[in-house]
Amino acid sequence: MTSLTAISGCPRAVTAEWSDGEAGLGRMDGWEDRAQSWIRWARTPNFDAYWLYRETFFSEVVPPPGRATLEVGCGEGRVARDLVERGHSVTAVDPSPTLLQAARAVDPSSTYQLARAERLPFADAAFDLVVAYNSLMDVDEMPQAVAEAARVLAPQGRLAVCVTHPVSDAGDFVGPEVEAPFQIAGSYLGRRRFTGHFERAGLAMDFDGWCFDLETYSRALEACGLGIELLREPPPSGDRQPRRRRIPNFLMFRARRLGV
Repeated sequence: MTSLTAISGCPRAVTAEWSDGEAGLGRMDGWEDRAQSWIRWARTPNFDAYWLYRETFFSEVVPPPGRATLEVGCGEGRVARDLVERGHSVTAVDPSPTLLQAARAVDPSSTYQLARAERLPFADAAFDLVVAYNSLMDVDEMPQAVAEAARVLAPQGRLAVCVTHPVSDAGDFVGPEVEAPFQIAGSYLGRRRFTGHFERAGLAMDFDGWCFDLETYSRALEACGLGIELLREPPPSGDRQPRRRRIPNFLMFRARRLGV
């Protein structure tokens, strides 16, 4: 599911509550309690930052279609639909039954299955591409989700990931001006809890998840034998979010099995 930066276009630190504790974790149904709100938010055209960044992801990070593509944390299905439009044969998983039902209704050609990223119900080497678009920040055990993605990848397979940028997650601009300084509040390092409530243009959404530094992502990849082969910090498309040409909103990368 897409994180706050992806939807609001602003860093997740804004109006956020931070904690190093585990309170509120262990949710087994993802965003089931806010599924209808997310469907309205995600399906409003050009409403959030997804529309400003998706082209870089699909044109530069995602490899050409192969035998089978898995999307982890598909939500209401917009990333899966974009993959289908580009020729991918898609299986997608999410822990929210309502979001899966909404995804199937619009895209009956793909397979949508109830599952968590930390425990994928697929055989080893079942896919030649796994996509995690702004979903790794929303799982309770990100390293386990990465390990599961690695397990279901074929030997020559690739893992294509977008996450909120660790630097953007750690701070905010100190004013509304385009040239306003960017300030890190607290610590960039480690794992930090995020929660926030946002309202815009008559729509409202609650978000929660995790913020990780770059080393934490890298260690998760290293632990299951994956290495980064491509990395992007894209600016937004068009003229929206001009100061996001100074501090990136997103980190995108593609990983493969080392030594293969």
